Amino acid sequence: MNKNMKLFTGIILFGSLWGFSECIIGPWISNLGAPSGVIMTGLFAMIFLTLSRLLYKQKGMQISMGLVAGALRFFNPFGGCQVCSAIAIIAEGFIFETIWNLLTAYDLKNLQTLTNRVAIGVFTSYSVYVLGYLVTQILTPISYGLFNISDIIIMMPQYLARGLPAGLIGAFSIPIAISISNLDLKIKDRIYYPTTAIVTAFCWVFVIGNWLIYSI
Repeated sequence: MNKNMKLFTGIILFGSLWGFSECIIGPWISNLGAPSGVIMTGLFAMIFLTLSRLLYKQKGMQISMGLVAGALRFFNPFGGCQVCSAIAIIAEGFIFETIWNLLTAYDLKNLQTLTNRVAIGVFTSYSVYVLGYLVTQILTPISYGLFNISDIIIMMPQYLARGLPAGLIGAFSIPIAISISNLDLKIKDRIYYPTTAIVTAFCWVFVIGNWLIYSI
């Protein structure tokens, strides 16, 4: 299997799954009255980002996934601030990439114990959510010419507190993703590429199709 082609399809696949979950599952969770942002970051984003990191072991992949997921998020059929959400997703991919580059430096031995997995899960999920949320609170007002640094400073304690549930979810989601990656499943090219194409196409067609329907 060509390594570059495998990486490219992996970026599109995991980025599309991430974007699909944000567009379709996120609003459904929100309608149930649950904190969708916390759950989407702590559970779905962390699983997709961690799995892709461990399966492909390629620096820069998670940033690219964020760009793909953010692009798909623009077609969210169920309302919300598309720009804000897209910015948050792209920021989360970049932040995750940065954190894991610093924590592991591609030496994954420190992920072998459950204690380290849980600790990394809590730290990563908390940091990604808080910093991603903070980025949106800065860039979104700037895009409208309404940014005021004093507003950020005043709200900082609230921003820091909002990440606690995401950190708790990360204590489970990232260890689960690590365990799944350790299964080391071998998928042949003739199965990998068609499956990747079908799943990716489904994500984009389903989201954009619903977007078109609700836009009429």
